[in-house]
Amino acid sequence: MNQKTSAEQTLFPTTPTTTCAPIHCLGQTFPDDNARREHFLGLLREKLKDPEFRKIEGFPIGSDEDILAMSDPPYYTACPNPFLADLVREWSQGKDEDPSAPYSRNPLAIDASEGKTDPLYKAHGYHTKVPHKAIVRAIVHYTDPGDIVLDGFCGSGMTGVAAQVCANPDPDLKQSVELERATAGLPAPVWGPRHAVLNDLSPAATFIAANYCLPFDVEAFAKAGKRILSEVEKETGWMYETTHTDGRKGRIEYTVWSEVFTCPDCAGEVVFLEEALEKETKRVRDSFPCPHCGSELSKTKMERSSKQLSIPRSKNHSHPKA
Repeated sequence: MNQKTSAEQTLFPTTPTTTCAPIHCLGQTFPDDNARREHFLGLLREKLKDPEFRKIEGFPIGSDEDILAMSDPPYYTACPNPFLADLVREWSQGKDEDPSAPYSRNPLAIDASEGKTDPLYKAHGYHTKVPHKAIVRAIVHYTDPGDIVLDGFCGSGMTGVAAQVCANPDPDLKQSVELERATAGLPAPVWGPRHAVLNDLSPAATFIAANYCLPFDVEAFAKAGKRILSEVEKETGWMYETTHTDGRKGRIEYTVWSEVFTCPDCAGEVVFLEEALEKETKRVRDSFPCPHCGSELSKTKMERSSKQLSIPRSKNHSHPKA
């Protein structure tokens, strides 16, 4: 689909709120979060009627109702955010820094490595994604608590996640960052939340970022998630069932595809996974006996069969066979 799209995302580094507690936002107090959202949706609705607003380059092609349905103003809008200047002014209140004072930070020259197995990182896939724990190192080096961090090409919003993690990093991350800086002769980082402004041309990207970073009702989310999983289970659960050799039913966790070879001595079929894999160490042996004639085999000695065997793995049985 060839469309021009534009979206802007702004975030408060706050803790999750409930829908019934009073909400303070941009100098106003609302009885609950729903009232806050309805108020700013009304303002955004009026702004969308402005022809000049829609002339902004890259404005999304879509109906007003679709833009409003995706948005949670003033924190997130699926179009250029008209509340951004107000948010920046609110974030800047009470800061003593002279805006004309020169900014200076030495380059951050630290070798840091972060894997891609963190549950928060894996919650939603996205191309060009950077682990948020790696971004934390740059944020605490180049900014102070309360500063505003801009990511103009935010993707799935890992900069926003990192800005909030700076408020309360987990002990392992905190220790790792502080040790790296001490080893490099740098002062200890000043932990604390930073404000993040995230922007991307893709409304899908900023929608993911918003759901990563904005406060939400955890209990309501868990309830909705369980309902959806239950509905999917009823509709498609049968597709993930397998019958074991003893007749019991099991649910397939994953399926391993194995090559099938023929023994050069007896021409018997050899399922490579079953014969070569050491179940205790999970390593593949270089050589192993033929299950039919006992000849010493290796992958290079055998001929590949035209067959392939799928072996489902189930939570109810160690090694089921379909």
